This record gives sequence, C-alpha cells and structure tokens, in this order.
Amino acid sequence: MNHSVVAKSSSVTTTAILQPVSVFQKSPGIIGIRVHAKPAAKESAITGVTAEAVDVQIGAPPVDGEANTELVRFIARLLDLRKSDVSLDKGSRSREKVVLIESTMSPEEVRDRLKAAVE
Repeated sequence: MNHSVVAKSSSVTTTAILQPVSVFQKSPGIIGIRVHAKPAAKESAITGVTAEAVDVQIGAPPVDGEANTELVRFIARLLDLRKSDVSLDKGSRSREKVVLIESTMSPEEVRDRLKAAVE
C-alpha cells in the first residue's frame, strides 16, 4: 500500500467569527430584530438588549397567537411605527423570534431606542 502525505500551505488565513447581531439591516428599508420573548408577563417591557437578542416580556399569554400580536403592537408603539410596519418573520411558536420593521431608521437608531426603553 502506498501512502502519500499532502503538505499544507504555510500561508495563514484568517476567518472572521461573525457574532449574531440583535438588530440588523435585512434589506433596504427593512430592519430585523432578534427577540427572546417571555410571554405571560404582567406587562409588556424591554428587559435587556444584548448582542444576541432583545429580551422582551410580553403582557399576553402564548395562546392563539395573543403574545405574538401583543409583541408586534408593543414594538410598533415603542418605535413610533404603524402596526402594519411591524411583522413577525420567524418564530411564531418559539421564544426566539425575528421581528421585521419597515422604516427609514438605521439599525443603530432602533437599537438605541430599544436600549433606552430597558426597564
């Protein structure tokens, strides 16, 4: 049996490790917000903004989409948008969700407003 060894190149390649971003530009005019939802809370509130997600306690039970509806309404009110400008993109049956907003705001502006609302 003939075994051969393949020499690897000595050049160093660097790879960027991409961290999840809680507020991101999905496309022009569309901003995504990664949400960690905590349904059935006493009232809706932002409880934290991290690199991974925006923590939101939702003042509605996770029954028949009530919590998702309240999440959309709460985000719209918080960012001073119409409810029709806010939609649930992913995670309708999960605590990890992605909410999309249609806005001229930058992701940084949205993140700053969410951070300012932390209770």
